[in-house]
Amino acid sequence: MYLTPQRILLAGATGLTGEHLLDRLLNEPTVECVLAPSRKPLAEHQRLENPVGQLASLLPQLSGKIDTAFCCLGSTLKDAGSQEAFRNVDHDLVVAFAARARELGARHLLVVSSLGADATSSIFYCRVKGEMEQALRAQDWPQLTIARPSQLLGPRMQVRPMERLTAPLSHLLPGKYRGISACTLAHALWRLALEEGEGTRVVESDELRKLGRN
Repeated sequence: MYLTPQRILLAGATGLTGEHLLDRLLNEPTVECVLAPSRKPLAEHQRLENPVGQLASLLPQLSGKIDTAFCCLGSTLKDAGSQEAFRNVDHDLVVAFAARARELGARHLLVVSSLGADATSSIFYCRVKGEMEQALRAQDWPQLTIARPSQLLGPRMQVRPMERLTAPLSHLLPGKYRGISACTLAHALWRLALEEGEGTRVVESDELRKLGRN
């Protein structure tokens, strides 16, 4: 069964995936409003509400009924500067955003996690992503969709040399390990938002690519 979300809450609208998703949402005639808090102002749109500031400070101020929430927050250890700072964004802020979205009435949360997310992993990045997923499951969402993309492909504001080197090779990897464009991921997230369901669904990168191409 398919639903049409009317009022949407989006975190991470200035990121690689979030930019594409915001564009998609604002071009959907059935979407009544997108509430997208961000650190810097977004381009004005008649159906966009854009509180500007630090997300942690903005969360208590958000208001209005929300149907569906998307969380595209994410960093890297290098960009964050420390493990503590990375955890603050990719775990704590994601969980706080989700809790606020639930308070505003959202029934369905779609969150961008990562390939290899595992709370028991010896790799810090994957472990934090796994712990974040566990925390969201504990919030007992009526419908929770966890997207686990592989390496995201697409132009970024900040150049990441390692990603530039590995991106061409990621197309050669099999199945869920192959790179996925941020645009494709954004389209897949919207498709998934239209599907009514119960409980938690984990969507790996190969399935995300298929959904995003259709």
